[in-house]
Amino acid sequence: MKKFLLLLILACFSPFVFAQSEVSWKTEDNWDIKGTFLPSKNGKIVILLHELGSTRDDYKNFMTRLQNEEFGYLAFDLRGHGQSTNLGSYTSFKKNGTNNEFNHMVRDVEGAIAFLNKQGYDTDNIFIIGAGLGANVAAKAAGLNPQIAGIGLLTPGLKTKDVLSMGGIRTYKNSVMIAVGSTDRKPMMEANLLRNAAFLSSGEGKVLFLTAYEFAGVKMLDRYLTNNVITWLKYPVLPPVISDYAEQDTQDNQEEEVIELGAPSVL
Repeated sequence: MKKFLLLLILACFSPFVFAQSEVSWKTEDNWDIKGTFLPSKNGKIVILLHELGSTRDDYKNFMTRLQNEEFGYLAFDLRGHGQSTNLGSYTSFKKNGTNNEFNHMVRDVEGAIAFLNKQGYDTDNIFIIGAGLGANVAAKAAGLNPQIAGIGLLTPGLKTKDVLSMGGIRTYKNSVMIAVGSTDRKPMMEANLLRNAAFLSSGEGKVLFLTAYEFAGVKMLDRYLTNNVITWLKYPVLPPVISDYAEQDTQDNQEEEVIELGAPSVL
Protein backbone atom coordinates (compact mmCIF):
# COMPACT_ATOMS: atom_id res chain seq x y z
CA MET A 1 0.00 0.00 0.00
CA LYS A 2 2.84 2.38 0.86
CA LYS A 3 4.53 1.66 -2.47
CA PHE A 4 1.27 2.39 -4.31
CA LEU A 5 0.87 5.73 -2.52
CA LEU A 6 4.49 6.64 -3.30
CA LEU A 7 3.97 5.89 -6.98
CA LEU A 8 0.78 7.94 -6.97
CA ILE A 9 2.59 10.92 -5.44
CA LEU A 10 5.38 10.64 -7.99
CA ALA A 11 2.87 10.51 -10.81
CA CYS A 12 1.31 13.75 -9.59
CA PHE A 13 4.47 15.72 -8.92
CA SER A 14 7.04 14.29 -11.34
CA PRO A 15 5.77 14.87 -14.88
CA PHE A 16 9.26 14.35 -16.32
CA VAL A 17 9.29 10.72 -15.22
CA PHE A 18 5.82 9.82 -16.42
CA ALA A 19 5.23 12.08 -19.43
CA GLN A 20 8.13 10.87 -21.54
CA SER A 21 8.04 7.48 -23.26
CA GLU A 22 10.47 5.00 -24.75
CA VAL A 23 10.04 4.72 -28.52
CA SER A 24 11.71 2.99 -31.46
CA TRP A 25 11.73 2.97 -35.24
CA LYS A 26 13.44 0.97 -37.95
CA THR A 27 15.66 2.70 -40.50
CA GLU A 28 15.58 1.93 -44.21
CA ASP A 29 18.68 -0.22 -43.71
CA ASN A 30 17.15 -2.20 -40.79
CA TRP A 31 18.71 -0.62 -37.72
CA ASP A 32 16.38 -0.60 -34.70
CA ILE A 33 16.78 2.86 -33.19
CA LYS A 34 15.77 3.33 -29.57
CA GLY A 35 14.82 6.74 -28.21
CA THR A 36 13.12 8.77 -25.53
CA PHE A 37 10.23 11.00 -26.58
CA LEU A 38 8.46 13.84 -24.80
CA PRO A 39 5.58 15.65 -26.54
CA SER A 40 5.83 19.42 -26.86
CA LYS A 41 3.59 21.92 -25.11
CA ASN A 42 4.75 24.96 -27.11
CA GLY A 43 4.72 23.36 -30.55
CA LYS A 44 8.51 23.09 -30.93
CA ILE A 45 10.45 19.85 -30.56
CA VAL A 46 14.18 19.10 -30.46
CA ILE A 47 16.03 16.06 -31.82
CA LEU A 48 19.13 15.37 -29.70
CA LEU A 49 22.19 13.61 -31.13
CA HIS A 50 24.93 12.44 -28.80
CA GLU A 51 28.70 12.21 -29.25
CA LEU A 52 30.77 9.30 -30.54
CA GLY A 53 30.85 6.45 -28.03
CA SER A 54 28.11 7.92 -25.87
CA THR A 55 24.31 7.65 -25.55
CA ARG A 56 21.18 9.81 -25.32
CA ASP A 57 21.68 9.90 -21.52
CA ASP A 58 24.23 12.68 -22.10
CA TYR A 59 21.28 15.04 -22.50
CA LYS A 60 19.44 14.20 -19.26
CA ASN A 61 20.01 17.60 -17.69
CA PHE A 62 19.14 19.45 -20.87
CA MET A 63 16.02 17.34 -21.37
CA THR A 64 14.80 18.42 -17.95
CA ARG A 65 15.30 22.06 -18.90
CA LEU A 66 13.56 21.56 -22.24
CA GLN A 67 10.55 20.15 -20.46
CA ASN A 68 10.49 23.02 -17.97
CA GLU A 69 10.41 25.41 -20.93
CA GLU A 70 7.58 23.36 -22.54
CA PHE A 71 9.67 22.10 -25.46
CA GLY A 72 9.36 18.52 -26.59
CA TYR A 73 12.32 16.31 -27.41
CA LEU A 74 13.35 13.11 -29.10
CA ALA A 75 16.71 11.86 -27.83
CA PHE A 76 17.95 8.57 -29.23
CA ASP A 77 20.95 6.28 -29.41
CA LEU A 78 22.63 6.52 -32.80
CA ARG A 79 23.22 3.22 -34.59
CA GLY A 80 25.88 1.13 -32.92
CA HIS A 81 25.43 2.95 -29.59
CA GLY A 82 23.47 2.31 -26.40
CA GLN A 83 20.36 0.28 -27.15
CA SER A 84 20.56 0.76 -30.93
CA THR A 85 22.93 -2.15 -31.54
CA ASN A 86 20.83 -4.84 -33.24
CA LEU A 87 23.28 -4.89 -36.17
CA GLY A 88 26.49 -4.35 -34.21
CA SER A 89 28.62 -1.84 -32.32
CA TYR A 90 30.15 1.39 -33.58
CA THR A 91 33.55 0.01 -32.59
CA SER A 92 33.38 -2.28 -35.65
CA PHE A 93 32.34 0.46 -38.11
CA LYS A 94 34.75 1.43 -40.86
CA LYS A 95 36.37 4.74 -40.01
CA ASN A 96 36.83 5.89 -43.58
CA GLY A 97 34.67 6.35 -46.62
CA THR A 98 31.57 8.41 -47.35
CA ASN A 99 29.53 5.19 -47.35
CA ASN A 100 30.50 4.03 -43.86
CA GLU A 101 27.98 3.51 -41.05
CA PHE A 102 28.88 6.84 -39.45
CA ASN A 103 27.66 8.61 -42.58
CA HIS A 104 24.58 6.39 -42.62
CA MET A 105 23.62 7.83 -39.21
CA VAL A 106 21.81 10.48 -41.19
CA ARG A 107 19.25 7.73 -41.86
CA ASP A 108 18.67 7.51 -38.10
CA VAL A 109 17.79 11.22 -38.18
CA GLU A 110 15.54 10.73 -41.21
CA GLY A 111 13.68 8.09 -39.20
CA ALA A 112 13.39 10.47 -36.24
CA ILE A 113 11.91 13.22 -38.43
CA ALA A 114 9.45 10.73 -39.96
CA PHE A 115 8.47 9.57 -36.45
CA LEU A 116 7.79 13.15 -35.36
CA ASN A 117 5.83 13.89 -38.53
CA LYS A 118 3.58 10.92 -37.68
CA GLN A 119 3.08 12.45 -34.22
CA GLY A 120 1.74 15.60 -35.89
CA TYR A 121 4.83 17.83 -35.81
CA ASP A 122 5.55 19.82 -38.95
CA THR A 123 9.19 19.67 -40.00
CA ASP A 124 9.53 23.45 -39.74
CA ASN A 125 8.91 23.13 -35.97
CA ILE A 126 11.69 20.56 -35.51
CA PHE A 127 15.19 21.51 -34.35
CA ILE A 128 18.26 19.27 -34.29
CA ILE A 129 21.03 19.65 -31.72
CA GLY A 130 24.13 17.47 -31.99
CA ALA A 131 27.44 17.20 -30.17
CA GLY A 132 30.77 16.09 -31.63
CA LEU A 133 30.02 13.40 -34.22
CA GLY A 134 26.33 14.13 -33.61
CA ALA A 135 26.95 17.75 -34.68
CA ASN A 136 28.38 16.61 -38.00
CA VAL A 137 25.45 14.24 -38.50
CA ALA A 138 23.07 17.12 -37.69
CA ALA A 139 24.75 19.36 -40.27
CA LYS A 140 24.54 16.64 -42.93
CA ALA A 141 20.88 15.95 -42.08
CA ALA A 142 20.05 19.66 -42.35
CA GLY A 143 21.42 19.75 -45.87
CA LEU A 144 18.98 16.96 -46.76
CA ASN A 145 16.08 18.51 -44.82
CA PRO A 146 16.22 22.25 -45.55
CA GLN A 147 12.85 22.90 -43.92
CA ILE A 148 14.18 22.01 -40.44
CA ALA A 149 13.67 25.04 -38.15
CA GLY A 150 17.26 25.16 -36.89
CA ILE A 151 20.38 23.16 -36.12
CA GLY A 152 22.58 23.49 -33.06
CA LEU A 153 26.16 22.24 -33.39
CA LEU A 154 28.15 21.65 -30.20
CA THR A 155 31.87 21.31 -31.00
CA PRO A 156 31.40 20.42 -34.65
CA GLY A 157 34.34 19.44 -36.85
CA LEU A 158 34.89 19.69 -40.57
CA LYS A 159 35.30 15.90 -40.71
CA THR A 160 34.60 13.30 -38.03
CA LYS A 161 34.80 9.61 -39.03
CA ASP A 162 34.53 10.94 -42.58
CA VAL A 163 31.19 12.60 -41.85
CA LEU A 164 31.60 16.02 -43.49
CA SER A 165 29.72 19.01 -42.08
CA MET A 166 30.52 21.78 -44.57
CA GLY A 167 28.32 20.53 -47.40
CA GLY A 168 25.17 20.63 -45.30
CA ILE A 169 26.01 24.05 -43.87
CA ARG A 170 26.57 25.52 -47.34
CA THR A 171 23.11 24.45 -48.55
CA TYR A 172 21.06 25.01 -45.39
CA LYS A 173 19.23 28.36 -45.22
CA ASN A 174 17.62 28.41 -41.79
CA SER A 175 18.91 29.14 -38.28
CA VAL A 176 22.31 27.78 -37.17
CA MET A 177 23.78 27.81 -33.66
CA ILE A 178 27.44 26.84 -33.25
CA ALA A 179 29.19 26.44 -29.89
CA VAL A 180 32.83 25.60 -29.22
CA GLY A 181 35.36 25.74 -26.40
CA SER A 182 37.64 28.73 -26.71
CA THR A 183 40.84 27.02 -25.54
CA ASP A 184 41.11 24.35 -28.26
CA ARG A 185 42.70 25.86 -31.34
CA LYS A 186 41.69 23.28 -33.99
CA PRO A 187 37.99 23.00 -33.01
CA MET A 188 37.79 26.80 -32.74
CA MET A 189 39.29 27.26 -36.20
CA GLU A 190 36.96 24.70 -37.78
CA ALA A 191 33.91 26.12 -35.98
CA ASN A 192 34.76 29.58 -37.31
CA LEU A 193 34.95 28.24 -40.86
CA LEU A 194 31.51 26.66 -40.40
CA ARG A 195 30.17 29.91 -38.94
CA ASN A 196 31.37 31.88 -41.97
CA ALA A 197 29.80 29.37 -44.35
CA ALA A 198 26.53 29.45 -42.39
CA PHE A 199 26.45 33.24 -42.53
CA LEU A 200 26.94 33.23 -46.29
CA SER A 201 24.20 30.63 -46.72
CA SER A 202 21.60 31.63 -44.10
CA GLY A 203 22.23 35.35 -43.87
CA GLU A 204 22.25 37.94 -41.11
CA GLY A 205 20.25 37.22 -37.97
CA LYS A 206 20.23 33.45 -38.49
CA VAL A 207 23.66 32.48 -37.12
CA LEU A 208 24.55 32.37 -33.40
CA PHE A 209 28.14 31.64 -32.34
CA LEU A 210 28.90 30.75 -28.71
CA THR A 211 32.12 29.95 -26.86
CA ALA A 212 32.55 28.24 -23.50
CA TYR A 213 36.08 28.07 -22.13
CA GLU A 214 37.73 24.65 -21.87
CA PHE A 215 34.70 22.37 -22.14
CA ALA A 216 33.33 20.64 -25.25
CA GLY A 217 30.11 19.03 -26.44
CA VAL A 218 27.28 18.43 -23.98
CA LYS A 219 29.51 19.28 -20.99
CA MET A 220 29.87 22.77 -22.42
CA LEU A 221 26.10 22.95 -22.78
CA ASP A 222 25.40 21.83 -19.21
CA ARG A 223 28.09 23.99 -17.61
CA TYR A 224 27.64 27.30 -19.40
CA LEU A 225 25.30 27.46 -22.36
CA THR A 226 21.88 26.05 -21.46
CA ASN A 227 20.26 29.47 -21.08
CA ASN A 228 21.73 30.68 -24.38
CA VAL A 229 20.54 27.62 -26.25
CA ILE A 230 17.03 27.82 -24.77
CA THR A 231 16.84 31.46 -25.86
CA TRP A 232 18.00 30.48 -29.34
CA LEU A 233 15.29 27.81 -29.55
CA LYS A 234 12.69 30.41 -28.63
CA TYR A 235 14.02 33.07 -31.00
CA PRO A 236 16.05 31.33 -33.73
CA VAL A 237 15.96 34.34 -36.06
CA LEU A 238 16.94 37.77 -34.79
CA PRO A 239 15.10 40.86 -36.07
CA PRO A 240 17.05 43.05 -38.49
CA VAL A 241 19.17 45.75 -36.91
CA ILE A 242 18.36 49.25 -38.16
CA SER A 243 21.22 51.70 -37.86
CA ASP A 244 20.79 55.24 -36.51
CA TYR A 245 21.58 56.57 -39.97
CA ALA A 246 18.84 54.44 -41.53
CA GLU A 247 16.33 55.68 -38.93
CA GLN A 248 17.35 59.28 -39.60
CA ASP A 249 17.03 58.79 -43.36
CA THR A 250 13.54 57.32 -42.85
CA GLN A 251 12.50 60.27 -40.68
CA ASP A 252 13.87 62.76 -43.22
CA ASN A 253 11.98 61.03 -46.04
CA GLN A 254 8.78 61.08 -44.02
CA GLU A 255 9.20 64.80 -43.29
CA GLU A 256 9.75 65.51 -47.00
CA GLU A 257 6.59 63.60 -47.87
CA VAL A 258 4.59 65.56 -45.30
CA ILE A 259 5.90 68.87 -46.63
CA GLU A 260 5.08 67.93 -50.21
CA LEU A 261 1.63 66.63 -49.38
CA GLY A 262 0.77 69.51 -47.10
CA ALA A 263 2.10 72.37 -49.23
CA PRO A 264 -0.65 74.67 -50.54
CA SER A 265 -0.99 75.11 -54.26
CA VAL A 266 0.07 78.48 -55.55
CA LEU A 267 -1.72 79.64 -58.71
